[in-house]
Amino acid sequence: MNIQELKELLEGKSIVDVLKTLTTLYEGQTLFTTSFGIEDQVITHLIFSNNIPVETVTIDTGRLFPETYDVFNKTVKKYQQNIKVYFPDRELVEAMVSEKGPYSFYYSTENRHECCRIRKVVPLNRALQGKMVWISGIRAEQSGSRKNLDWLEYDQDKKLFKYYPLLKWSFEEVKKFVRDNKVPYNVLHDRNFISIGCQPCTRAVNPGDDFRSGRWWWENDNLKECGLHIK
Repeated sequence: MNIQELKELLEGKSIVDVLKTLTTLYEGQTLFTTSFGIEDQVITHLIFSNNIPVETVTIDTGRLFPETYDVFNKTVKKYQQNIKVYFPDRELVEAMVSEKGPYSFYYSTENRHECCRIRKVVPLNRALQGKMVWISGIRAEQSGSRKNLDWLEYDQDKKLFKYYPLLKWSFEEVKKFVRDNKVPYNVLHDRNFISIGCQPCTRAVNPGDDFRSGRWWWENDNLKECGLHIK
């Protein structure tokens, strides 16, 4: 099935129905990656509370906030379902940190991209092996590089479909869903952290600041991505 045929089949369906259809069409080949941000918690709730057979995984970079591990634990406890963890390759991390130190990413964009690649992209690619559908919590208003995304795309490099259930949701809609459904969420969101990644690379933002301004703030590049969603 090509991208246009799949879009026509799914158009107008609810998120839950889209997820159910995808897991029927691509049984055992549908993956959701969560970083335990508030958007991902909405999708986790929809998957787990409806018992949809989507494989749910997370990338533990080794540099996450304690609050992120806390919401991870609360999520497993609430839904009683497994979230598979992928870690970076030990030898790659050891070589990078031994050669450049633990904070090399502050010194150049190239170093930061290297760290993101080793800690995030390489384990993600392992998780995506053999998959046909990748579900992500990306929203269009999060950054300039995401506003032109379509809700369903085909990633030519990875040879899979990418589905963004919350692409057109506002941040307020996300927060309301979490409140209404009593979904566990990262308490850092209550401390003006909007986009939450690795601890050394994430900070709180001021009200009204750009969504991505709390990530890699020492870089001037407007395209602040870690490489996970760059084609």
